[in-house]
Amino acid sequence: MDKDFIDAAEELIGYHFKDPDLLKTALTHASIANTRLESNERLEFLGDAVLGLVVVHDLFERYPGLLEGEMTKIKSAVVSRQTCAKISQLKGLSEFIVTGKGMSRPSGVPRSVAAAALEAVVGAIYLDGGIDNARQFIVRHLAEHIEEAYANEHQDNFKSMLQQHVQRKWNTTPDYRLLDEKGPDHSKCFEVAVVVDGRHFPSAWGVNKKEAEQEAARKALVALGLVGDEPTSAGPS
Repeated sequence: MDKDFIDAAEELIGYHFKDPDLLKTALTHASIANTRLESNERLEFLGDAVLGLVVVHDLFERYPGLLEGEMTKIKSAVVSRQTCAKISQLKGLSEFIVTGKGMSRPSGVPRSVAAAALEAVVGAIYLDGGIDNARQFIVRHLAEHIEEAYANEHQDNFKSMLQQHVQRKWNTTPDYRLLDEKGPDHSKCFEVAVVVDGRHFPSAWGVNKKEAEQEAARKALVALGLVGDEPTSAGPS
């Protein structure tokens, strides 16, 4: 690997190495290394651990209402070979991986090799620049995947999120109150509001009571600063 190659790789990664040999090792697959100790396998192992730590730390701070089991599910979805390979290929990192003959394909290196290289780069950045630089790299590339995994985990489950938060913080349960209903029997809309520990949150409409309760729970979570404000239900027609 010459200097131009390393410079181009650093530009893509967005980090300048004090020790370029770390980056060279991170991009060296075992199929071309003289020994496995000279390949990126050890850095991959380290990077996987750093990746997991940073993602869990981000989840812990970004979503204070998440329980341990929920964080575990989201972490598993984000810190996966599939996600790492996708990022490596989309960002062009896989094009910098040095492999032996027979490893390259018209479509590029195997996904497992691409994923391993991304983890190895994380490990290399951690050794070269510390946890803060590694965190910046990880969050920059994984933030949207974290948000997507969170959304998938909690889609249409705002009532559960609110109940878990309320039970933990106030040792009580949310009280859903039907405030109004409009429309003919075959096409009613319902207005529901949630009350938590004496605090009344904004009401919400839904085409049935379940939907109205979900939206009321979402509005309460928004007011509590636990989710973003993205309405899911419409008002009465």
